[in-house]
Amino acid sequence: MEHITYTTKGTCSRQIDIDVNEDGIIELVKFTGGCSGNTQGVAALVKGMHIDDAIDRLAGIKCGPRSTSCPDQLSQALSGYKNK
Repeated sequence: MEHITYTTKGTCSRQIDIDVNEDGIIELVKFTGGCSGNTQGVAALVKGMHIDDAIDRLAGIKCGPRSTSCPDQLSQALSGYKNK
């Protein structure tokens, strides 16, 4: 199991903690800050998903006038992990 701690940029959430297993499956996502219901929903939806599928589904989502969102920041955290 690998733990990722990602500091978000441009969102209400401040940090995302992610656990990914050795097969690239997301086991846990926890947002610090942000809209509680939305971040809990995103975390529940990606649990059990392969990181590639989560990146594909979440990348580029915007929040209002912002150029990013909590789901987009999660995709960026996962992309950074994948490309390390």
